[in-house]
Amino acid sequence: MNCCICGPVKNCGPYLTKVFENIEKIGSLFDDYKIVIYYDASTDNTLDLLKEYQRKNPRLLFYVNQKPLSNFRTHRIAIARNHCLSYVRENKDTYPYFIMMDFDDVNCKNINVEPLKKSLMREDWDGLSFNTSPHYYDIWALSIWPFCFSYNHFQNNFHYHSVIRDYIMLKLKFLKPGQLLPCISSFNGFSLYRTNKFLNTYYDGRVRTDLFPQEFIKSHAIAQRSKGLVYKDYGHVKGRYEDCEHRAFHQMARKNNGVRIMISRDILFTS
Repeated sequence: MNCCICGPVKNCGPYLTKVFENIEKIGSLFDDYKIVIYYDASTDNTLDLLKEYQRKNPRLLFYVNQKPLSNFRTHRIAIARNHCLSYVRENKDTYPYFIMMDFDDVNCKNINVEPLKKSLMREDWDGLSFNTSPHYYDIWALSIWPFCFSYNHFQNNFHYHSVIRDYIMLKLKFLKPGQLLPCISSFNGFSLYRTNKFLNTYYDGRVRTDLFPQEFIKSHAIAQRSKGLVYKDYGHVKGRYEDCEHRAFHQMARKNNGVRIMISRDILFTS
């Protein structure tokens, strides 16, 4: 049972040493593992640290990109994740599992691998993310009924960031022991996947309303008290052109393959 551990890195120098330490603990759960990283040109020592770690652990494979391939951040991240995903697909018979994760402050805390170990023994998920402490933070990647799309693409988004965060925390709190929470999309900085369920999907940082039934869009608009979709320019995110890349990835897999996207109440990374 092997796993490919993937993700993009840019200006992650302060976190990489601890993240790689955590990855080695994750890797110990498998017979073997590979680390596949897409490096974007950074202003810190990220590249030097990658080279240094590769000498220590030849399981690390990284691609160096030195030029911006899009004006939009979510598009660039989608390109990076798809590059990693292409390696997983090409080696699908070797890696029945893959992990997509961020290499930043979220995953440089101390890791408890027991929830991950227990999850590998279960058959009731195809994509699985986990809770975080002190609260579930990744509201942008989250789609769960009735908040089925992106909270940033409806009115009252700043207020509903907190509303949705409290909503998901309550959902997780009241799960029965061992129960998983089904959703449309979730990432929360770290997700585990069954490779054979995601061979015909890809990450997309564009606004992909075409992937979602109209009743999903309508339910979110009603829940967020919005007259409909809105496209705001947030400075770092251009609402007309950008959405979280995980949403399209998960919904595409749901449409194509009927995958079960789940959230565990367990916490992997703690202070």
